[in-house]
Amino acid sequence: MPTPNLIEGNAVIGQGGGPTAVINQSLVGVVETLRDHGSIPNILGMRHGVKGMVNGDLTNLSEVDPYTLEEVSKAPSAALGSTRDKPDVEYCARIFDTCKRHDVRYFFYIGGNDSSDTCRIVNKIADEGSYELRCFHIPKTIDNDLLENDHTPGFPSAARFVAWAFAGDDRDNAALPGIKINVVMGRHAGFLTGASAMARTREGDGPHLIYLPERKFDLERFAADVDRVYTKHGRCLIAVSEGIQNEDGLPIAAALSERERDAHGNIQLSGTGALGDMLSDYLKKKLKSAGGKPPRVRADTFGYSQRCWPDASPVDAFESRQCGRAAARLAMSGDLDGSIAIKRLSNAPYRAEFVRVDLDQVAGKTRHMPEEFMRGHNDVSDAFIDYLRPLLGTIPSFARL
Repeated sequence: MPTPNLIEGNAVIGQGGGPTAVINQSLVGVVETLRDHGSIPNILGMRHGVKGMVNGDLTNLSEVDPYTLEEVSKAPSAALGSTRDKPDVEYCARIFDTCKRHDVRYFFYIGGNDSSDTCRIVNKIADEGSYELRCFHIPKTIDNDLLENDHTPGFPSAARFVAWAFAGDDRDNAALPGIKINVVMGRHAGFLTGASAMARTREGDGPHLIYLPERKFDLERFAADVDRVYTKHGRCLIAVSEGIQNEDGLPIAAALSERERDAHGNIQLSGTGALGDMLSDYLKKKLKSAGGKPPRVRADTFGYSQRCWPDASPVDAFESRQCGRAAARLAMSGDLDGSIAIKRLSNAPYRAEFVRVDLDQVAGKTRHMPEEFMRGHNDVSDAFIDYLRPLLGTIPSFARL
């Protein structure tokens, strides 16, 4: 029996923004669920997101065999390619024209805040043109900054990478004591930087200090914090968000120099070691040993390695697939449009559900670390650890002499 209000026509799927270790799970979740329903003639894929859409660069995913799809689902990064384009109304009108040209009636876009806004604008244009088009946003962002979601696909895997990286770096820092700064992604939200705390398995383990963009960052206070920890432990491992801000709300990295801006007008924070170098140089000048020699200070910027490290969190892989499936089921159910959101039902055992929320509730909005997840100006709380632990899978605890 056909589904009531099912529109006859094709579907199109795209991937936008920074790729992740599990974004292809969402892609395959949509494709396999639409295939199983059997009502969509052609399932099209946008090459490089909406950029491919406006250029007519589409591939027919209906022709991909199930084995290849399953293998693609396990691969990191965006199999269709992605884009940093941020469509305005005029751009979205071109997307809509492509939809009409290819008889697309179901529009799926996997991405973050701006991708959800693209869905919202395209949906509005279709409504105003009396064209039946159902638009569905599928969440994805390692920053974990989408409203209405307990967490977002991509974040647990990136957080797992951060936790593992700090666990190893802590042992390095203990073997050759010094001051080590690791700069972690997160322009406005500190969830990913906070995940570094999962590396702590014993008293005295690093990171000893964690700086989030939700807390104002003061250089003199930073130096005092490091001096205190270094005096106590003879070493100091530090996690710093790339988006830390001064008292005026200006990112510290942006204050260093006029750096490259992305398509959204944001100062380029990733892909540069400037912040780590600046903090490192500052500590060398401010902190002196009894003999007047500066301490050993090093800085690394994790950069893009966080996004697609090919060791996904098992929970993240499963949930990303389920988000794609939920969007496809929603499309086939007769509902008009929406964004899929992950809602946590319980922590022990961990359970979650996948629900529809209005595009307006997500589009173009940013979620920040809640107050209860932070401790003071340089740490995260036990509540955050409890929130994060079920999402990451096993984090190593190393034997020691």
